[in-house]
Amino acid sequence: MSGMVVGSEMGRRGTPSPPPPPPQELLERLKDYGQEDAFAFWDELHPDERDILVKDIESMDLPRLDRIIRCSLGSQGQSLPAIEPVPETSVSTVEMRSAEEKERWWKRGLKVISEGKLAVVLLSGGQGTRLGSSDPKGCFNIGLPSGKSLFQLQAEKILCVQKLAAQANDVGITPIQWYIMTSPFTDDATRKFFESHKYFGLEADQVKFFQQGTLPCVSTDGRFIMETPYKVAKAPDGNGGLYSALKSTKLLEDMSSRGVKYVDCYGVDNALVRVADPTFLGYFIDKGVAAAAKVVRKAYPQEKVGVFVQQGRGGPLRVVEYSEMDASMAIETNQTTGRLRYCWSNVCLHMFTLDFLNQVAINLERDSIYHLAEKKIPSIHGSTVGFKLEHFIFDAFAYAPSMALFEILREEEFAPVKNVNGASYDTPDSAKLMLLRLHSRWVVAAGGFLTHSVPLYLTGVEISPLCSYAGENLEAICRGRTFHAPCEITY
Repeated sequence: MSGMVVGSEMGRRGTPSPPPPPPQELLERLKDYGQEDAFAFWDELHPDERDILVKDIESMDLPRLDRIIRCSLGSQGQSLPAIEPVPETSVSTVEMRSAEEKERWWKRGLKVISEGKLAVVLLSGGQGTRLGSSDPKGCFNIGLPSGKSLFQLQAEKILCVQKLAAQANDVGITPIQWYIMTSPFTDDATRKFFESHKYFGLEADQVKFFQQGTLPCVSTDGRFIMETPYKVAKAPDGNGGLYSALKSTKLLEDMSSRGVKYVDCYGVDNALVRVADPTFLGYFIDKGVAAAAKVVRKAYPQEKVGVFVQQGRGGPLRVVEYSEMDASMAIETNQTTGRLRYCWSNVCLHMFTLDFLNQVAINLERDSIYHLAEKKIPSIHGSTVGFKLEHFIFDAFAYAPSMALFEILREEEFAPVKNVNGASYDTPDSAKLMLLRLHSRWVVAAGGFLTHSVPLYLTGVEISPLCSYAGENLEAICRGRTFHAPCEITY
């Protein structure tokens, strides 16, 4: 119709009548929490846009958001509690482990897995933006001879450890439940990727997807930032959003109904991750703790990694980011060993009891303190400096009544994929080479031989996770055989 006035209604004589006011009750609720500016552009909106804005605000738990914003902003500038190095008794170092212990942990872990008591949680909310891709990170192919994605490598490790557990305990295969946390930006693409690849051989009903939550982005004075005149700017609530998401989606109840007692949790962008590691699980059960983490030694004092510390003498273990640690502390050395006193890097490889996860979800919600990430937020005023509110996976450790650390070797279990090829570290190429070199060592240890047309340090062989989980059971495949690198070794 010609002469239509957007955002208003026509009177009897063709003059625009004023738009209806915002829902009074909703406006009053916003005023109660100082967020009435969300309706600042109400009069200029099209009726459909007003509906979108109203539904957006109605979907928010305003008392909860107000509590989070106030508590988080109020915690700014607070000095960190005194910290101490992690006690040696809390760490299982590589050199301390005997072959007998490792064998016992491995067998105990496989027994528990065969009984269906372990679930696996994957943190997969991020896109591969820094890798030059808008796809979920897990879809990324790092350039292995097989062309497998990170998701496929991890799925096949689950298939392998299920089979190992069944064989070791002379029982049928018990599916490991795999809970995959996505975000609003990756959920649909992740589901479609798994469906199109037929879940990489897993049963469809053992893979469950759930989304982490989002929180409004806020200005420095705690007001909602408007992305558009009818939409509040929001961002994912951090990988620590896992705890509230598991609770709100009732997946903690799902785990309990399936007899799960222990939960393995890891990030998607580690090409060498040992998913559902029986040895780590056996160690965890042996220690009888509520939480545990795999750690690697810092490569050098200024390495940009978070490290585990003890909060006060005798206090809980927690993670301090490199940016929060005093420069002098970063270089402190143990006079006896000559090693760094604060050396245990957090690499997002964790184990929890299910009981502890239930408790963490309650405690984090009660305390309501989120980390404030200062960012440039897209808004109606252009790029606006504000805060994203995030929980981190390691925030849970402060609530753990007992915790242990388990040292791993970088070259065996930690190959992060974070930056585009050409960057100085943590690239697809660097992760690929770490994996190929590790698998080449497995081949040689199993009695095989390698030939190659380029220097071996630039290439190697890839062993399918369906053949071997951690270098075991390769003699029948490799002994006396020669493999030309690069290639993939399968059955």
